[in-house]
Amino acid sequence: MDRLDPHSTHGNPDPVRDGGRGEFAGGAPAGAFDPWRYRDTARVADADLVGYKVEATDGGIGKIDSASHEVNDSYLVVDTGPWVFGRKVMIPAGTVNHVDHDERKVHVDRSKDQIKAAPEYDETADTDPTYRDRLGGYYGETYSAIPPGTAR
Repeated sequence: MDRLDPHSTHGNPDPVRDGGRGEFAGGAPAGAFDPWRYRDTARVADADLVGYKVEATDGGIGKIDSASHEVNDSYLVVDTGPWVFGRKVMIPAGTVNHVDHDERKVHVDRSKDQIKAAPEYDETADTDPTYRDRLGGYYGETYSAIPPGTAR
């Protein structure tokens, strides 16, 4: 699978929308990636997302166990059920592409493999700055042409 290039316009003549925080359908957000902030176009609007299903780009990964809407500190904790041996994963809000409230589904712009390879979630680590930096950095790297974790 080809990696998305955050600097590419993906065929759109105006890559920057919504004050530099716009997005391309199925692609990386325009401007700098902010892992801890929902995109303006995601249709979250402080909705209670607990219980919503989460869809990666290549299929379902589980249901939301908890969600944060804190300013610059938003994320989802997803119970993956049997998909990843019953473990939970923390997904930064910046990966949310859009929310379908009718279907009760949150669509993220990462694949199952990218989510599975993320730093392991530890329920005590969600407030640990080191863990959050590592997790945010990992998801930021997944927009890069260089695979996550590859030495630069």
